[in-house]
Amino acid sequence: MNRHDAIVVGGSFAGLSAAMYIARARRSVCVIDAGRPRNRFSEHSHGFFTQDGSAPGTMLATARAQVAAYPTVHFIDGKAVNAVKQEDGYSVALADGEVLEGARLVLAFGISDELPDVPGLAERWGKSVLHCPYCHGFEFSSQRLGVLHVSPMSVHQALLIAEWGPTTLYLDGASEPDAAALAALEKRGVAIEAAPVKALHGAGTGLSAIELAGGRMADLDALYIGTRTRFNSAIAEQLDCELDEAPFGPIVRTNDQKATSVAGVYAAGDITRGAHSATFASADGVMAGTALHRSLVF
Repeated sequence: MNRHDAIVVGGSFAGLSAAMYIARARRSVCVIDAGRPRNRFSEHSHGFFTQDGSAPGTMLATARAQVAAYPTVHFIDGKAVNAVKQEDGYSVALADGEVLEGARLVLAFGISDELPDVPGLAERWGKSVLHCPYCHGFEFSSQRLGVLHVSPMSVHQALLIAEWGPTTLYLDGASEPDAAALAALEKRGVAIEAAPVKALHGAGTGLSAIELAGGRMADLDALYIGTRTRFNSAIAEQLDCELDEAPFGPIVRTNDQKATSVAGVYAAGDITRGAHSATFASADGVMAGTALHRSLVF
């Protein structure tokens, strides 16, 4: 079972969707899953067709069971640490030393968010400290909203978040935006707080206040952050896949068939795009899986 038509590195929305279509084409596929999906911090997923409000873990468990029902699918719970081009495909080494071989690869190992080192922030991530207003903004509509400045993109984020309710841009000691940005923020009704942020406060994983320098407190119900992201694996770089720089971090360059710059290697999900959602990831996986299968035929 160490030789497969396809090896999928990552078993979340993108990887499982790719594996499903490869399996439906009756090709052998091995899914390597480290079990750490990006949205594991959220209790509910929103915007996914027919699954709005479902728990991400439940969605993934159901999808994995459905994919596993195909006889040509094999799952490995573990972490892929290395991939090497071979004459007739690729070898993938696991953290436990096992080596697999595949004619094709799908990279769907996902990304992680680099959270600011603010006391009280990490434990609220995905609950009251958020990244995407389309995923979570409706639930905090018309409440007291904030955006933490972590990059030049934070101004753009504040302009957008104001669509969901009264918004404050917390500069956290950063320089004031330029005149054009200030005018745009004023037009959108976004308040600006210049003081450094010291901590977040609230019951459990909820948020009720943000603490500023000098102990000053401001009421707050949700805080948005446009986090910097990093790959969960170095395999794309190991294979010399071409990368691009997106607003929040590096992404793997793919064409409209989700093929990378390296022959026989496809990529899908958050590692390939600047805009992230479960729907995008699943759609990417479908495209990668079907394109991979066609490459085995023609």
